[in-house]
Order: sequence, then structure tokens, then C-alpha cells
Amino acid sequence: MALRCFIVDDSPHFLAAAQTLLERDGFAVVGVAGSSEEALRRVEDAEPDVVLVDVDLGGESGFDLVRRFERETSLDQSRVILISTYTEEDLGDLVQSAPAAAFLSKSSLSAGAIRGILDRNP
Repeated sequence: MALRCFIVDDSPHFLAAAQTLLERDGFAVVGVAGSSEEALRRVEDAEPDVVLVDVDLGGESGFDLVRRFERETSLDQSRVILISTYTEEDLGDLVQSAPAAAFLSKSSLSAGAIRGILDRNP
């Protein structure tokens, strides 16, 4: 069965590219959102197995969004992965303190990388 993925990113170009990449590798992209409010409205209904959240959502913070997911939804935080064009070292303590399973650089985004993270966080 395909893993169900929801992607939150303010870049339509990245959303399209990530969706194509993940679907080619057997994932089902069950939803996308370009803002925190849209993600909060749509994510639970999509019933994803994993949620990818960009740390920089234009004028919004993906770090704040994952904290809101924790408070306002029933999402399993071990299924939330932060993504960014920045490296984990660039973001330091923000990544460590976020209620998310892991951080993944956008340049390393792949179905295999996501599965590896989920396998480490059953």
C-alpha cells in the first residue's frame, strides 16, 4: 500500500515537483497546502501517513505550524517531517526543539529518505 503524504509549502513550483517525485516513487500525495491555515483546515481530513512541512512558509513559520499541529490536531508528531532549502546546521536549536520526527533537506527529499525516517520512528 502506498504511503499517504501531505505537503505544506508556499512554493507552487516545489509542491508540484515534490508531488511528481514522490508519486513516481509510489507515494500517494493526498493533499497540499500553501499556508498554515490551509494546512490546519485540510490535513486531518486527508488522513496522511506523513506530513512534510517547509520551515519557511513565506511570512509564516513552519516551526509554529508543527506546534499548532501538536496542539490543535490529532496528528502523530512522529509522522511530521520538517523540510527546507537550509541545512539542519543552519537551523540549529529550532529543529531540535520542534515537535517533529526529523528534518530533511529539500535537496535530499526522496521516498527512500522519508521511509528511512518513518522506520526510525515507528
